[in-house]
Amino acid sequence: MTTAYVFPGQGSQFVGMGRELARLRPVVKGFFQRADAALGFSLSTLCFEGPESELNDTLNTQPAIFAHSLAAFAAVEMSGEVEAPAFVAGHSLGEVSALCAAGALTFEDGIRLARERGRLMKLAGERQPGSMAAVIGLDTDILRAVCAEASQAHPPGVVVANDNCPGQVVISGDKEAVAAASAAAKSRGARRVVPLAVSIAAHSPLMASITEEFAQVVAGAPLQPARIPIVANTSAQPITHPDDIRAELCAQLTAPVRWTESVQWMRAENVTSFVEIGPKDVLVNLIKRIAGDVETRAIG
Repeated sequence: MTTAYVFPGQGSQFVGMGRELARLRPVVKGFFQRADAALGFSLSTLCFEGPESELNDTLNTQPAIFAHSLAAFAAVEMSGEVEAPAFVAGHSLGEVSALCAAGALTFEDGIRLARERGRLMKLAGERQPGSMAAVIGLDTDILRAVCAEASQAHPPGVVVANDNCPGQVVISGDKEAVAAASAAAKSRGARRVVPLAVSIAAHSPLMASITEEFAQVVAGAPLQPARIPIVANTSAQPITHPDDIRAELCAQLTAPVRWTESVQWMRAENVTSFVEIGPKDVLVNLIKRIAGDVETRAIG
């Protein structure tokens, strides 16, 4: 059996995440303590006790999910009960978790990167407020055409942001453009369009205002060659070299998450088992819809 580990992004957080795991496993408690020390405030308290409004702030959500994912990953590694991965991949923010699991970043450098990514994405949302919506049951190519039409009428426009699985695609961009694309998607046959509770337009051109600042953060991160190939969001291809990792982290802000293609690529490389490591089981459910013949498991 060939295994891949996958790491979730924003949306998997909840108050209480990691609390029971930290109580039962000293290694998990230790990782949350390291997170607190690296950031200079009690992220662990925010994860374990809330308040929910603060945990759901992008600034905090990103390092919180990262900390939980890496703490759970350490527990998995120590247990020896799960086969070591041939590949790792992460959805959006989860890519930073995957990089650390692959040995390209230390935990402390990774959590500081996740915090800065969250801070700058929040700043981009304040500079240019946007929105996102999940479109259910519409062909991705039709949706891309819908977005192109809406973008012409409402610049800076709207794009396909996350190709999550067949029948579930997220669009992102200017509020008016997202609204226009949502209405057009319904008229073209989408079963449902669900607005997401976010104030940022992730993986869209609206993130362009922070790309230079984030590039400086990424340039300063001490990256090592990855021991395990990371299947990149923007290309759905494996990367290991620090230069490729830096380019991926920067491009990912404004480029779509090609999750369907990433899973399909790993399946073509004979991956038959996917293990999601993080607070929930969001990715496991997507993977079942992309590759129905694989084993899936959520840990954390």
